[in-house]
Amino acid sequence: MHDLLIIGGGINGAGVARDAAGRGMSVVLVEKDDLAQHTSSASTKLVHGGLRYLEHYEFRLVREALQEREVLLRAAPHIIWPLRFVLPHDAGLRPKWMLRAGLFLYDRIGGKRTLPGSSSVSLRKAPHARILQDRFRRGFEYSDCWVEDSRLVVLAAMDARERGAEIRTRTRCTGLARHADHWVATVEAGGSTSTIEARAVVNAAGPWVDDIAGLATGGSAEKHLRLVKGSHIIVPRIYAEDHCYIFQNGDGRIVFAIPYERDFTLIGTTDLLFEGDRDHPEISTEERDYLCNAASEYFREPVRAADVVSTYSGIRPLYEDHSSDNSTVTRDYMFEVDHKDQSGADAAPILSIFGGKITTFRRLAEHALERLAEQQGTTGAAWTETATLPGGGIPGGDFAGFLEERRARYPWMPYPMLLRLARAYGNRMKRIVGDANGLADMGQRIGGDLYTAELNYLVEQEFAQTADDVLWRRSKLGLHLSQAEQDMVALWFANS
Repeated sequence: MHDLLIIGGGINGAGVARDAAGRGMSVVLVEKDDLAQHTSSASTKLVHGGLRYLEHYEFRLVREALQEREVLLRAAPHIIWPLRFVLPHDAGLRPKWMLRAGLFLYDRIGGKRTLPGSSSVSLRKAPHARILQDRFRRGFEYSDCWVEDSRLVVLAAMDARERGAEIRTRTRCTGLARHADHWVATVEAGGSTSTIEARAVVNAAGPWVDDIAGLATGGSAEKHLRLVKGSHIIVPRIYAEDHCYIFQNGDGRIVFAIPYERDFTLIGTTDLLFEGDRDHPEISTEERDYLCNAASEYFREPVRAADVVSTYSGIRPLYEDHSSDNSTVTRDYMFEVDHKDQSGADAAPILSIFGGKITTFRRLAEHALERLAEQQGTTGAAWTETATLPGGGIPGGDFAGFLEERRARYPWMPYPMLLRLARAYGNRMKRIVGDANGLADMGQRIGGDLYTAELNYLVEQEFAQTADDVLWRRSKLGLHLSQAEQDMVALWFANS
């Protein structure tokens, strides 16, 4: 009998599994596909407070997110790092006083911070003068952070497993039977069916959360989700510098342009009500053109559809607050705890999670376990605020110093490869490199700087089972390897 069954292997499910396992609970997590295969790998890849949420008076969400930005920077300095965002002032949109006021509040609402505050910037000087159109004269810049979103999920799941949780990917929950003091879940994996018994269930199924709630209640669950599709485009790198841009649009939305994977610029995102195949959301022609046009309103050189080298889309499972505009639906998380059976008698609880942001996943997990404790008694003490994630134990969070130490340790490794491995794996990089004294010791070269030593690690330690798990979620090597090289990865898995 487990204490907790978690359904869903995105950031919310992995975060709850990690926290609960660290409190000594017996935990099993099931995910119907790969970890982070859906919403949690399709974000704009930011750990941020959400500057635009201030306009919608979501002060609690912004405060908590800014506080969590600091916590996550300490926990995973290899996959999370600071960025500077430049916000050009467009005379026809939000006035300067509003932008100044918003940034003043953004600098202060989260309390103590380690990142630089906001400032005014001239767009008539380098580097912005050669990047942006002449009509932009002044702007503002502020700090937020980048995150490797799907890796964050995997690291949380790894931490959960190392603390005793059982993580089952490619395992679909097909039935939930409630009893007075426990649940019996039916799950399917690899063509076989089995059952899991647990005292409580956390429904972290993202876009499928209403479906799982329906399983628990015999199909009578109220619908709480608004599914909103967000799409991104990837184009060849537009400018060499490391800063990002945040562009205002005439429709009130904003679009980010972010340096991405060394050779590219990431532009996103959209907000469209979604009613299609939740497993396979795709960008529409209208979304692609919207993002190209939005960026072209600011960049000196227009962004054209022909420039797009890749796209991705995800479905945000937002809590339905009946907002008339998809972009203003709350991004805050909500819980529903059901602890009554169909007759109204007390029974084993199920907690369903609606909404949420990557930035606040750790606090969401704490709050979820607090809510369950109200039904089940103590769940142990909170502990994650000061803990690092796997690979994140870098002294002082000094990634630059860590990178130089690795460079001295592995002088034979090409610098781009060294940087990629250090960023991806942090102080666990040695588990891949081992005692290698040259590239020949890293196993067979599959393509680019990918060797079988890394593939073996990803299978043994990071739950990877397919080429796509490696190429698009554990890494973004799919953007850098040729089709023939990607086929080599698939062949390696087929022969393993």
